[in-house]
Amino acid sequence: MRFFSLIIKFFTLHYSLFTFYYYLCLRMQYLGEIISLAVAFLWTGAALSSEFVSKRWGVFVSNVWRMLIATSFIAVLCWFTLGAPYPVYASGRAWFWLALSGVVGYAMGDYCLFKCYILIGSLYGQLFMTLAPAAAAFAAWFMLGQHLTPQNILAMTITLSGIALSILGRGKEHRLALKLPWQGVLFAIGAGVGQGVGLVLSKIGLDYYEHDVPSAILPSVVNVLPFSANMIRCIAGFFCFLLIMWMHQGFSDLKKSSTDARGFLYVVLAVLFGPFVGVGLSLMAVQYTAAGIASTLMALTPIIIILPSHWLFGTPVTAKGVLGALISCVGVSLFFL
Repeated sequence: MRFFSLIIKFFTLHYSLFTFYYYLCLRMQYLGEIISLAVAFLWTGAALSSEFVSKRWGVFVSNVWRMLIATSFIAVLCWFTLGAPYPVYASGRAWFWLALSGVVGYAMGDYCLFKCYILIGSLYGQLFMTLAPAAAAFAAWFMLGQHLTPQNILAMTITLSGIALSILGRGKEHRLALKLPWQGVLFAIGAGVGQGVGLVLSKIGLDYYEHDVPSAILPSVVNVLPFSANMIRCIAGFFCFLLIMWMHQGFSDLKKSSTDARGFLYVVLAVLFGPFVGVGLSLMAVQYTAAGIASTLMALTPIIIILPSHWLFGTPVTAKGVLGALISCVGVSLFFL
C-alpha cells in the first residue's frame, strides 16, 4: 500500500501545476502540448511501476504479462473503434515494420530497461533514456537518409555531458569513476538505443499503416491508428519475450506469478502508464504539435521522476544529479528546436 499512497502523493503534488498548465493550453488550443506533458507524467508512473514489478517477478515474466495485458487492452479499443480486435487495415509491409519495431523497441530495448531498473533503479534508467533521440537520429541517418546537422551533434554532446555529470564521481586517487554498476550502465545504454531505433522503425510502419487506410475512413480513425499500430509492436514483443523466457527458464515462474495479486496491480499500472496509454499518446502528440515541442515536453520524465524515486526507493537526490538531468533534457530539446 505504501507504493500506491506515494504514487497518489506524487500526482497530488503536481496536480496544481498540471491543472494550471492544462487550462492554459486548452484555452490556447494547444492539444499536442497537453498530450506531451501528460505522456511525461505517465512515463514516470510507468517507470516506477516497472521497477517494482521487475524486482518482484524478474525481467521475462514481467514483460510477458506486460505485453499480453497491453495487447488485450488495445484489442478492446480496436474492437470499439475499428470494428475488429486487431489493426484491420494494416498491410503486410506495415505489420513487418511495426513488428520489427516491437522486436527492437520492446524485446531488446525493454529487456535492457528492466534489467537496468533492477541494477541501478528507474531514476538513472530514465536518465539514460535521454539517449533515445541520439539513437533515433543515427537510425534515421542510416535508414532514411536524413542528415546529421551540427545542432544534432551539439545536442548529443550536451546530453552525454548531463549523463556523465550524474553518474561519474571521484574514485581512488581522485580519478573519475562510475558511481553505478557498469552492467547497469550498459543495460541502460541499450535501453536508450533500443527505444530510439524502435521509434524510427515505428515511424516507417505507421506511415505505411496510414497509407493503407481508405481515405474516406482515415479522418474518423486517425486518432486510433497509433494505438492499433502499437498493438502490432506489443504482439511482436510478447512472442519474443515468451520465446526467450522458455529458452532460459521455462514457464514455472510465469505460472507462479499468475497468483500474485499485488504483482498484477503493479504490472497493470505499468501497462496503463506505458504501452497502452503512454506510447499511444506519444505517437498521437506529434499529430497535433511540432515534433520538437512534443519530444521536449515528453523528455521531462528524468526530472519529474526524481522526487517519487526518492520517496519510493530512497534514491539519493543530489544537486549534481538534478543538474545532470536538467542538462540532459536541454540536450534532448536541441534535437528538435
